[in-house]
Amino acid sequence: MPSTVTAPPAAPGQQPADPGRSTLDRFFKISERGSTVGREVRGGFATFFAMAYIIVLNPIILGSAQDMYGHQLDGGQLVTATVLSAAFTTLLMGVIGNVPIALAAGLGVNTVVALQLAPRMAWADAMGMVVIAGFIVMLLVATGLRERVMNAVPVGLRKGIAIGIGLFIMLIGLVDSGFVSRIPDAAHTTVPLQLGADGHLSGWPVLIFAIGTLLTLALIIRKVPGAILISIVAMTALAMTVNAVVKVPSWGLTTPTWPGNPVASPDFGLFMQVSPFGGFEKVGLLTGSLFVFTVLLSCFFDAMGTILGVGDEARLTDKDGNFPGINRVLLVDGFAVATGGATSSSATTCYVESTAGVGEGARTGLASVVTGGLFAVALFLTPLATMVPSQAATPALVAVGFLILAGSIKDIDWSDFTIAVPAFLAMVMMPFTYSITNGIGIGFIAFSVLRLAAGRGREVPAAMYVVSAVFVFYYAMPSLGLT
Repeated sequence: MPSTVTAPPAAPGQQPADPGRSTLDRFFKISERGSTVGREVRGGFATFFAMAYIIVLNPIILGSAQDMYGHQLDGGQLVTATVLSAAFTTLLMGVIGNVPIALAAGLGVNTVVALQLAPRMAWADAMGMVVIAGFIVMLLVATGLRERVMNAVPVGLRKGIAIGIGLFIMLIGLVDSGFVSRIPDAAHTTVPLQLGADGHLSGWPVLIFAIGTLLTLALIIRKVPGAILISIVAMTALAMTVNAVVKVPSWGLTTPTWPGNPVASPDFGLFMQVSPFGGFEKVGLLTGSLFVFTVLLSCFFDAMGTILGVGDEARLTDKDGNFPGINRVLLVDGFAVATGGATSSSATTCYVESTAGVGEGARTGLASVVTGGLFAVALFLTPLATMVPSQAATPALVAVGFLILAGSIKDIDWSDFTIAVPAFLAMVMMPFTYSITNGIGIGFIAFSVLRLAAGRGREVPAAMYVVSAVFVFYYAMPSLGLT
């Protein structure tokens, strides 16, 4: 059953509905939480439009990568996978967790899957590791260890990891849009990147990206609901116009042209294309375990922070600051991670954009049911998602990277170098080495060593020493001839 919480007061001039008014009201505790069906429906729509950009972005991130055999995932099938996992898990969160929190493929963890796992194994192997990570999350929830594990990593280091992922996402947006490109090795320079394709910004696609980035940030500054989605739609329309009038040599992966019939049957070709243990055969037990750990960490703390943040904003916590029924919410979140792997959309996790629905008055799982239903409708609109060029979608990555940094950097104690330095190393090593695993590993090692050097070794949890030692061995493996 959904959790029962202390009812917040009804809005001024708004009388709470009679609890016995309807089965719907009783099941979702709508009146008890000072809400109405109308608010929940509006909140569900607001959340959907605030996070619908993932329908476009996730296929672009996953579809642009190749596995070790050179295989790429089909764009249309990725759209179906992304929407299917979002619809199913959001509906589950609404019915089981009874909270206004929506879920979809996580930005950051999809990057881990695309750029770290897939190049070392087959896609089915990579998605299998995501499934394993999901089951580990559920096991941690069932045993009560999830919150304990979370407490082993200090808040400052967690925030540094989050910022690193944000910077990594931003760099991916700059590269995938063509705004920044890699300088070929033939240039014999230590400078790795340059503006545009030749050191200069030129061409309509780059202009679309630049305008889209400014538009996205401007809308965010103006606090326009659905800012990211509005920008993607506007820039796609502009790109289609430009493509129809001007001869553009290349748009990259996707040319912005009208697909004809915007409605199509969903393609479930990627569903259950997973091999849970195949990746370990490719990379070995230690490296495979670290990959699973990276996926686990990428969505573990982010989801916890989102759940607590949205719950607090929706006034779902009690007078002691506790979140009644949070274990059900955490269990759905863990199941969502595994579901993302099973659909090949990468790990599905809670979205902070759910606060858009809360801002509209949503307080119960009915809002999530509405959001999940809208995702289900989107299953039949795949052609619309596959016509969006990367230059129209990647400004969202720059914006999301900024928002992650802005929301996390103030929570790092920069006066305590034993926290600040590891957090700094974690955040810069992710984009500089193009690896989230490296950022986490170097951050963990630095934290353990610096706390010992400061005579504060007892403040480091035993679990942190163990994980740091594993990372040291991981980095030493090539020198030891173990890879």
